[in-house]
Amino acid sequence: MTRTRHLPAEERKELTVRTVVELCAEQDPARITTAAIAERMKVTQGALFRHFSSKDEIWQAVMAWVAEQVMRRLDKTVARDGTSLATLEAMFMAHIDFITEHPGVPRLMLGQLQHAEPTPATRLVRSILARYRERLAALLTRGKASGELRGDLDIEAAATQFIGTLQGLVVQSLIAGNVQRIAEQAPGAFLLYRRGIQAGEAS
Repeated sequence: MTRTRHLPAEERKELTVRTVVELCAEQDPARITTAAIAERMKVTQGALFRHFSSKDEIWQAVMAWVAEQVMRRLDKTVARDGTSLATLEAMFMAHIDFITEHPGVPRLMLGQLQHAEPTPATRLVRSILARYRERLAALLTRGKASGELRGDLDIEAAATQFIGTLQGLVVQSLIAGNVQRIAEQAPGAFLLYRRGIQAGEAS
């Protein structure tokens, strides 16, 4: 990353966020220092702190960016005309695409959730999950009402399973050390999920 010296403040902030996401793909997020961020950006730490008051503020900005990016993609899928199942699959794959494009994000979110005490960044992570769950619940409820999904479907359990399927793929890819594998496994994983909620499928 070069030519950062003369960037406007907002562009410098976004570049900082993207740099942190890149570094998270390469190393343990807990070990990323402001010195490492500044070095990757080819600026001084002093220049970095002209835009952020602390390292915690940097992490908060990163999580805010992740929330915006994820929810923007999900909202695009929900806005399209289509069946509930088709929209659920589009949401699932949009999330998978985001992870493969930004493999540092899963490590970042898991790292934030491990903090014993809540921080602004951890609260943002929980806020993302809550908003995500709301989108899912509304979509599942619509599908159940239309008869596309099982009449006895437990909406809360189905939303939890959707998120859990994604998280399971992420954890397995991190264990394997290859986040890109998640894209290969995602279609099959969603198919199993779909069979569990679709009307007419065996219980």
